Amino acid sequence: MAAAQKGLTPGMYFLNADTGATLDIAGDQAFSAASTIKVPVLLAFFQAIDAGEVNLDDKLVMRPDLIATESGTMQYQPPGTEFSALETAQKMITISDNTATNMLIDLLGGADRLNRQFRGWGLKHTEIRNPLPDLDGTNTISPQDLSNLMLKLSRGELLSIESRDQTLKIMRNTVTKTLLPRGLDSAASIAHKTGDIGSIVGDTGLIEMPNGQRYVATVMVERPHNDPRAQELIRKISRMTYKVFSQKTQPELPQ
Repeated sequence: MAAAQKGLTPGMYFLNADTGATLDIAGDQAFSAASTIKVPVLLAFFQAIDAGEVNLDDKLVMRPDLIATESGTMQYQPPGTEFSALETAQKMITISDNTATNMLIDLLGGADRLNRQFRGWGLKHTEIRNPLPDLDGTNTISPQDLSNLMLKLSRGELLSIESRDQTLKIMRNTVTKTLLPRGLDSAASIAHKTGDIGSIVGDTGLIEMPNGQRYVATVMVERPHNDPRAQELIRKISRMTYKVFSQKTQPELPQ
């Protein structure tokens, strides 16, 4: 299905946490992260909360050097405007605010410190090289990195239970629901984050199915500039995997 779309280069990694079933196509390859880089930043933020380094009600000042264009509404406020740490984290995910992301990266010690933290989590291709919006796609991540991160989050391996639950609550409120969520039925729930720049589009999430099972899913698609076929490919892949994973008994694959 992916090969039929000439000019699109997808990578994906799905893992059903209950059955162990996987789908891995170029999952360990590095892609431009776009706004999916905000997922590891969010987890690093809540690790800082758990460590007592940051409080949710801390006031963050929006400095001129942190203001970013493209996605988000904070950029339209005057420099010097204050936001709580929690509100900043929420905006980073729910409306994909780039200014909020830069503020949190700064709060957490900068890109180099975060990159070391990401490597400590076992992420192989996740690296912040430039501030957001990073329209040239220099920040990188892999589908496997993202799915493994969502799996660790769901299992409570990186955060306290309270911070894990708050992280998932924020991710369930992501406004853009045109990619992975479109492949699910109304009885399923998803905590996810999208990414979209001209050269790539992607979505990563934790899906809870009505049969009680959960799976993590990441699809990223390199594309000709803003080619809408990439979004449709993600929706089709999501629909196909959900249909298989939602069956109580996994079908045997052909030999």
